[in-house]
Amino acid sequence: MAHLPTLATKPWEQENFDVLTESTSSYCIIVWNDDVNSFEWVIETLVEVCGHTAEQAEQCAFIIHYSGKYAVKEGDYDTLKPMCTAITDRGISATIEQNVRR
Repeated sequence: MAHLPTLATKPWEQENFDVLTESTSSYCIIVWNDDVNSFEWVIETLVEVCGHTAEQAEQCAFIIHYSGKYAVKEGDYDTLKPMCTAITDRGISATIEQNVRR
């Protein structure tokens, strides 16, 4: 049987694992579809609160409408928390979730 390499013989593999682990610790704001808020209100909110362009916000609104939810902003928790609060204060359903896509 051939000798299989281990982490001890390939120390860079551990470093790659650590980098991947760190990138999964970011968060995202999820905006949820509802039957109450208009496209215009969601778009205006994303522009004002998240700093999206009108085009970005419009694309997000369509994805939210047809998919039921969408991650509209990524970042660290402390940055996203006030944005999420501002969105929910406008009557739009939003949550912060750990981003595991990366």
